[in-house]
Amino acid sequence: MDDQMILALVVGGATLLVTLILGFALVGGDNNSNSTKRRLAEVGHGHGPAEPKPQARNSARRQDNASSIKLVDNLVRKLIPKPAELRSRLDKTGMKLSIGEYFLMCLVMMALVWVIMRFTFNFGWMLTIPVGLCAGLMMPHWTIGFLGKRRVNKFMKHFPEAIELLVRGLRAGLPISEAIVTIGKDAPEPIATEFRRVADAIRIGNGVEDGLWDVATRIDTPDFKFLIIAISIQRETGGNLAETLAGLANTLRKRRQIKLKIKAMSSEARASAWIIGSLPFIMFFLLWLANDEYITMLIDDPRGIYMIGAGLTMIGTGVAVMFKMVRFEI
Repeated sequence: MDDQMILALVVGGATLLVTLILGFALVGGDNNSNSTKRRLAEVGHGHGPAEPKPQARNSARRQDNASSIKLVDNLVRKLIPKPAELRSRLDKTGMKLSIGEYFLMCLVMMALVWVIMRFTFNFGWMLTIPVGLCAGLMMPHWTIGFLGKRRVNKFMKHFPEAIELLVRGLRAGLPISEAIVTIGKDAPEPIATEFRRVADAIRIGNGVEDGLWDVATRIDTPDFKFLIIAISIQRETGGNLAETLAGLANTLRKRRQIKLKIKAMSSEARASAWIIGSLPFIMFFLLWLANDEYITMLIDDPRGIYMIGAGLTMIGTGVAVMFKMVRFEI
């Protein structure tokens, strides 16, 4: 194996490692611990289907009709290990994006990055292939995660007001099914869309809890599951549902205020992480525009390649640690 191939492998491996570290730091998971999700699931099992199996089967059936291209469908079945989880991630975005279309988007991204690096910057094959694969796999994954998280945050921003709208309907004497219809008409998006789906599920004979648990597969947050559990407990034990939901809305509003306060207090650390993480790449690009021969010496020399790999690893580790330090669980 010659020196050029070794250098390409080192740079490609370091790029993949840094991409994975930054991916888990920036968009990997949410602020809810596994223990919290487990406790909610345990409580939900007593009052409603926390993870309804029929939903997973429905996801598999939707995946069978993911696209009209048979070749794409066969590749999806063979290459994607957990299509139900991917289907759930796509549903969280609120867009009608099939698994086949997502797979094609990954292929297009791989080809685009490879063509740009190979023919525009004239990099070698051993460098463009791993970077293209990494970009094609991670960039659509990050994009879907970002869109899904943005939609969930938008939902939770107005969720306490939606619960209060439900409380006002119950206090006015409406049944909970009609109060849900009112939310579907008057609440902002995406709350209105999700509650309209609950109302449609009730019309075809499903229970209120079943419709809400179906929404919970797309709005996978403890706050929304609190609403489902409160309704389930009230149906079994009785009590004033309006007062219970009013207290829940007040609690959720206070939780949101605390989260916003923590976000404001940690904004300096997050800004520092962005600046420190992006500054080396910005300077590299500016120096490459000013004097490309000066920068190519760092790439052509084996010692420079090792230094780039070590620098990328340390930058990725530092940025990941800083982002983890400013994340707090409420």
